[in-house]
Amino acid sequence: MQEIIGYILASLIGISLGLIGGGGSILTIPVLVLVMGIGATTATAYSLFIVGFTAFVGCLTYLRKGLVDTKIGIWFALPSLIAVFLVRKFLMPLIPIKIIETVDFTLYKDSLLMLIFAAIMLIASFFIIRDKKTEETKSVNQALNSYFFVFIIGLGVGVITGIVGVGGGFMIIPTLVLFLKLEMKKAVGTSLFIIAINSLLGFLLADLNNQALKIDWKILITFSVVASGGIFVGSYLSNWIAGEKLKKGFGYFVLVMACYILIHELFITNKFINQN
Repeated sequence: MQEIIGYILASLIGISLGLIGGGGSILTIPVLVLVMGIGATTATAYSLFIVGFTAFVGCLTYLRKGLVDTKIGIWFALPSLIAVFLVRKFLMPLIPIKIIETVDFTLYKDSLLMLIFAAIMLIASFFIIRDKKTEETKSVNQALNSYFFVFIIGLGVGVITGIVGVGGGFMIIPTLVLFLKLEMKKAVGTSLFIIAINSLLGFLLADLNNQALKIDWKILITFSVVASGGIFVGSYLSNWIAGEKLKKGFGYFVLVMACYILIHELFITNKFINQN
């Protein structure tokens, strides 16, 4: 029953990616951990494949419509790839299973990843919910070197992708729209292009570097295919649903999920328990 619920939610993840070019990855890990019962460390690797595969399928749809700016996408993806490579190759293997161990409790790697992820979700919900533009934002946009800023954001997205297995669409979309002045649909397509590159490379590095990682390909492929079906639905619905209203509703949902994860990890489990 839990797997069925997980696959239903997988379709919603795909719909989210198809509609707003992001958000799907920020839901993938909670679904894998809280619904499918997969450990957080393994779930971050799974999420990279699922989100990368789904974003790749969606990107092909937007490419056919001429709604992917590959030049900007590559400019954004290059620093992200460097960051993903460094994080997955060198940083993640250095993090021990037990982060802190005292008489009272033990902080495990899985729990730390979930707490970091919840914090990122809280930040993401703020950016998703808030109004897109203000006069202050416009003046800042004019003052900054847009491509240098994109390079820095690309590095940040790569670090986040490498650590917690999210695509970073909540950072990519505002950057493309506000700083590079892409219209929303083109920003969505370009975001999918960037997410696909970052996430699939991140999964490859996770698989190669972690010999103990046991991949259940049946679950992984099924989840990815279902999510990919959802992205076609999302792409179709984007022609009929007001994007701004949808984004705000999604932002509030992300906020609720972040609060739930924090409560679950800090209070419901009573102690930090390793789920692997």
